[in-house]
Amino acid sequence: MLSELRIQDFAIIEDLQLQFKPGLTVFTGETGAGKSIILDALSAVLGGRVDANDIRRESDKAIIEATFLLDEPTQAALKPILEAEGLFESGQLTLAREIRAAGRNVARINGRSVNLSLQAEVGAYLTDIHGQSEHLSLLRVQHHLELLDRFAHHDALLAQYRAGYRQWRALQAELEDLQKTQQFARERTDMLTYQIQEIESARLKAGEEEELRQERTRLANAETLYELGRQALTLLDEGGTDSLPVTDLLGQVVQSLADLSRIDPQMASFNERAESALNTLADIAFELRNYLESIEFNPQRLDQIEERLNTLAFLKRKYGGSLESIQAYLDKSKIELTKVENIDEQIAQVEQKIAQIKQELAVKAAQLSAERAEAVRKLTAGIEQQLDKLRMTKAHFQVAMQQLPDPDGLVVNGQAQAFDANGIDKVEFLIETNVGEGFKPLVKIASGGETSRLMLALKSVLAEADQIPTLIFDEIDQGIGGRVGLTVGEMLWQLAREHQVMCVTHLPQLAAFGDQHLRVSKQEHAGRTTTQVEELQGTARVNELAAMLGAPSESNRRSAEELLRTVEEFTGKIRANR
Repeated sequence: MLSELRIQDFAIIEDLQLQFKPGLTVFTGETGAGKSIILDALSAVLGGRVDANDIRRESDKAIIEATFLLDEPTQAALKPILEAEGLFESGQLTLAREIRAAGRNVARINGRSVNLSLQAEVGAYLTDIHGQSEHLSLLRVQHHLELLDRFAHHDALLAQYRAGYRQWRALQAELEDLQKTQQFARERTDMLTYQIQEIESARLKAGEEEELRQERTRLANAETLYELGRQALTLLDEGGTDSLPVTDLLGQVVQSLADLSRIDPQMASFNERAESALNTLADIAFELRNYLESIEFNPQRLDQIEERLNTLAFLKRKYGGSLESIQAYLDKSKIELTKVENIDEQIAQVEQKIAQIKQELAVKAAQLSAERAEAVRKLTAGIEQQLDKLRMTKAHFQVAMQQLPDPDGLVVNGQAQAFDANGIDKVEFLIETNVGEGFKPLVKIASGGETSRLMLALKSVLAEADQIPTLIFDEIDQGIGGRVGLTVGEMLWQLAREHQVMCVTHLPQLAAFGDQHLRVSKQEHAGRTTTQVEELQGTARVNELAAMLGAPSESNRRSAEELLRTVEEFTGKIRANR
């Protein structure tokens, strides 16, 4: 529901902050006071059309902000849209619109700038403004079947059908993939067989590539490695013509330190460390000699390694950037080859499943269609009854429900019908406003008060089915008198038990039904006109209704009090029976 609306520098409104309550809110006030301007501002924040002329004179921008409290169905419907943009906040939603005299207008959702189309999409879930077709969900034909299904109360059956439909879609996609594969089955089989053989013949081993690179480095540098190793061994263990080896020299050091430590025991640790160093060098010399003996001068082996590394590089370029990727490609190819070799059998199995599920869908689609036909009968009768209450005896309502032939569709009652996620039915609400004019789509009917009352009749019957939380009726009392005004008031009040309802009215008989009564007036100060809004209760409300009856006389005040008592009796009976 709409909980708060703030308007700054819009038309003749300077700064207005309104708090709204659940139930029926009525706006009253003299013509030109700004009642419709408030609705225009709300329309703007819902994504409606505006221009710089809507900005209050001598201001450079207008700002409108609306805060909505979200019930569970509305939040569930909006959550995927808002989450996709990172805008979701549980339980509450704020829309804002900044209209600038120069530059781009700015739309915001929960404080973040968004494009206007997203704001309009979100706004469509929040409010219907009757009298402004751009914010009227009932004019969207794609919404009609959804409303009819909610009215029919067959959620479980529809959910079962849709679950089957999703299975059919998945099987159909699988069949299309198999059929594409079948077209190139022979070529694909040959290619997969060749690729599998090519990879398997290479006999890949984990870690092989790194081992080969290291061996290649050793073979390619065998002469250098031998020379460096030979030089180190000579210095360590053999010595030159004019010099002793390092191990001999270090042996002399050890002997001297041993003699020293016998005289001075404090030097024993030096002797131990020297002996340890001598042993370490002896070990190095031994291992170095073995290393030199292992060095291989083998050009043939080097060529073999180069050839193997080239083979691995070729396979990596062809099948993946690593040996692991090549192995994964091999595993995947083997699975695909098995499928391709059995493609005809797989296609036959999937086609059999599709035929079976289409038979099941046809049964459920026929049930849905029958229940919708019954719902159409009840809906039509209910709306015709409401139109009679509104003294619109020349207006008639009709639901056009049809099926379209499709040779590949569901066979229902011997006829192949096109189908989608909702079944086989296409639905559109039609209206005939005058005898002989013929039934027309709702979008084609005239605007103004007649449209609002037609929509009230529809909304009254569809109250539980329609999930738009806030309904606003503008010009609904146009061209009707007090008696019909009472009927309209009764219908609006009852509708407000299921939705938040707002109404702009000049009829006291209608205004008396308001759970919240707001009087809109304009004030002049320093040569400027501004709109003000006051919530009326008690005596102030009686005086307003008396003024609407003709004049604030004592007689009219008594009539206003009687009108409020009549409304209280009516609403009390309804509440007692709920």
